[in-house]
Amino acid sequence: MVDKKRIAIIGTNGLPGRYGGWDQLMNHLTDNLKDAFSFIVYTSYYNAQKGLTKFNDAELKIIPLKANGVQSIPYDIISMIHAIYKRYDILLILGTSGCIFLPIAKLFGKKIILNIDGVEWKRGKWGRIAKLFLYHSEKFGVKYSDVVISDNKKIQEYVSERYNIKSELIEYGGDNAKYIPMSIETQHKYSIEPNNYAFKVCRIEPENNLDMILESFSDIALKLVVVGNWDFSTYGIGLRRKYNNKSNLILLDPIYEQAQLDELRGNCCLYIHGHSVGGTNPSLVEAMNLGLCCVVFNVSYNIETTENSAIYFSTKDELQIILRKYIDNEIDTELYKERMIEIAKRRYLWSVITDKYRNLFGESELSLTKEGCGLV
Repeated sequence: MVDKKRIAIIGTNGLPGRYGGWDQLMNHLTDNLKDAFSFIVYTSYYNAQKGLTKFNDAELKIIPLKANGVQSIPYDIISMIHAIYKRYDILLILGTSGCIFLPIAKLFGKKIILNIDGVEWKRGKWGRIAKLFLYHSEKFGVKYSDVVISDNKKIQEYVSERYNIKSELIEYGGDNAKYIPMSIETQHKYSIEPNNYAFKVCRIEPENNLDMILESFSDIALKLVVVGNWDFSTYGIGLRRKYNNKSNLILLDPIYEQAQLDELRGNCCLYIHGHSVGGTNPSLVEAMNLGLCCVVFNVSYNIETTENSAIYFSTKDELQIILRKYIDNEIDTELYKERMIEIAKRRYLWSVITDKYRNLFGESELSLTKEGCGLV
């Protein structure tokens, strides 16, 4: 009997996942590939379910730190040290926070696969020092990994141009999102009706253009439901306070129950996507899998994800023009819905995504050729 390769997943909140992109990736990797590989998933104490030691047959190793913010650096490093000590064959690292440790990890002969996520150091929420650290952490990550994964063609082009290497393009699935008819109870609870409101789910951060979107809807005769972590930052608290008195704006706290989220999301008339940085965004591909009419912020990552087949806006005025055209029945939403679901069923299925990871895990030789590194 051949022993299974042992794979350590490092850098996330851990399992059980909620609804974020990393969460769904871990859910599907450990479930779809458990017959072929043995997994350990490093899990933050702040996310862990008390007494739970295994999930989808994956071992859970609880780390008493947060997986986000400054604590993410020691969180990732401690996880790597444990994975090396326990002799895991492959370290799958999601995000670059702890990559300053990779030169040491490489000394132990482990295969390191790094998914860099978006270009984290460019995010507007970070100060100058944090951006500098994240920039160098990304450089270390790319230099000392055996395989680098980009989740969007534009990220892949960025990695190629900046570091002169070829990264693997692996996006996200979105077919975990399922259509659920809206119950009468939900309609009464939120004072909404199916196909009569717009919807958005995201982290409440400036780079997701919440201020522009809320201002655009504030004097439009169309309801908007937004689900997000409003109380996580002064930015979110301030936005909610500013717009909470608008009767057409329904600003909800995070919903971690997938069915509840899908019920609200799947019955909207427009899905509003304001993300301005990053790569392929999981919430967007989930909306596409639901066949929603997507109104999307006009940046290269989003255009690539939607194959230039969605409705795009760059400013408050452009978004308001779109909303007024929708209200006046001047937009063929069925056409955009058909486009989105066709793309999603071709590109953003978890069976497709996990098969790509299976191929990376199963290779006996390193698949990444470095052409001189070209670090700057």
